[in-house]
Amino acid sequence: MQSHYAAQFDREMGSTEPEWLASVPRALAGHPHQLAGQTLTVQIGGGSLRLSWQVAEPRAIALARIPRLLVHFAFDGLDDAQRLAFMRHFDLYMQRGGG
Repeated sequence: MQSHYAAQFDREMGSTEPEWLASVPRALAGHPHQLAGQTLTVQIGGGSLRLSWQVAEPRAIALARIPRLLVHFAFDGLDDAQRLAFMRHFDLYMQRGGG
């Protein structure tokens, strides 16, 4: 887990768009949000987060194919501590494991 999150950053997520759309609302910890196409706007206190994404070609590792979404995070009106608090919950919820 990171100790700092910039006001804007990009991530590659290993999920399909339907998986993302099913999972991300719960990762928002009850914050009000609005979906418009491939953009999700989240109200966080007096600020906001705009998530936008696009579907990318799957990553191929040998015969395995891993779906990919390219996700852009853009916070507005939130300080470092607020971004960190939000992203800690978001990252823990969205974390995938196996084994």
